[in-house]
Order: sequence, then C-alpha cells, then structure tokens
Amino acid sequence: QVQLVESGGGLVQAGGSLRLSCAASGNTVSIGNIDWFRQAPGLQREWVARIGRDSSTSYADSVRGRFTISRDNARNTVYLQMNSLKPEDTAVYYCRANVVNHYYWGQGTQVTVSS
Repeated sequence: QVQLVESGGGLVQAGGSLRLSCAASGNTVSIGNIDWFRQAPGLQREWVARIGRDSSTSYADSVRGRFTISRDNARNTVYLQMNSLKPEDTAVYYCRANVVNHYYWGQGTQVTVSS
C-alpha cells in the first residue's frame, strides 16, 4: 500500500509560478513511475508529466518547457514546478504512483490561474 498526498496548489496570476508536491508514504521502496495528471471542470483527466525511478522525465506537449518534474527519493516526494502559468492550466492536479502495476492516487490539489 502507498499513500500519496499532494500540496502546493493555490491561486496565482497568469505568468506566475507554483510548485506542487506529492509526498508518498507506506511501501515507497516499490514505487516505480510517478505521474502528474490534471482535471479541469467538465473535462477528462489528462496526463501532464512522468518521472521514472531513474529520474527520466517526459511531458505533455501543453506543458513542455514550462513545467519541470523532479523527485527527492530521500524525502519520498515528487515535485512539479510550474512556471509561466496560463488560465488554461487551471485544474485539480493529481499524482499517481505505479507500484508493481498497481496504481495509487492522491486526493488532488486545486490550481487556479487568473487572467
């Protein structure tokens, strides 16, 4: 079992920055990839970024160059640094951990970008 808790969301003006955190607890040694997703009102949840156990990263086209995903294994925490935020980035952001092909989700954190 793995528990994930996101934090760091809030209200920011367009062009601003936020850093989200995803803190893991439980069976953290078995965690593989960690992904960030987001879901805006009325829309499907969409994938944002991934970081592997080897810290390899990948990004959705919509955020590449503006968002950076990183992990601190000592703290069992994954971060999503979000720069140059746009109103269309407004969503609830979720992290998801792959643990031996089982997926665990956090509760989400709200990000609101005002124009």
